[in-house]
Amino acid sequence: MKATGIVRRIDDLGRIVIPKEIRRTLRIRETDPLEIFTDKEGEIILKKYSPIGELGAFAKEYAESLAQTTGHTVCVSDRDQIIAAAGPDKKDMIKKNITKKMEQLLDNRSTLVAASGDREFVPVAENLEEEYKEQALSPIICAGDVLGAVIITTKDGKIHFTDTEKALAVAAADFLGRQMES
Repeated sequence: MKATGIVRRIDDLGRIVIPKEIRRTLRIRETDPLEIFTDKEGEIILKKYSPIGELGAFAKEYAESLAQTTGHTVCVSDRDQIIAAAGPDKKDMIKKNITKKMEQLLDNRSTLVAASGDREFVPVAENLEEEYKEQALSPIICAGDVLGAVIITTKDGKIHFTDTEKALAVAAADFLGRQMES
């Protein structure tokens, strides 16, 4: 564990403020759920809770099925990173943090199909070595909250996505959102 040198007091309601610098570094937003752990040494550990992460294995299987059907790279993200990936470029995507533009897209609940030259095109994950040429993405919504996204993408410049890829992303996102509700 790494010490930050920051000390906070608990208020009379049992609350503690997590400093803004730490929230920014760890990408913790105002309404984000945190999971609380304790250990035998009396330490309290706060960890960001990802509802989509609970569906990790299921999301991976769904992504693999969709990738086999389309031949494209398919990813499922939570609000912070890619949690499942399948298809030709899955190793490029898995566990990568999503970009700020992708976060904004999720905040706006936008569904889109775009090519890399389009104004709407959004880099999905940080630190990707090669640029993706086409993308279709749809937010995963459960009980009114955006939990993540389904992304279908390709590096092949000869392929142009249509409403079919958009419909597949929407259907997958809707299905995963319904799984979270049950």
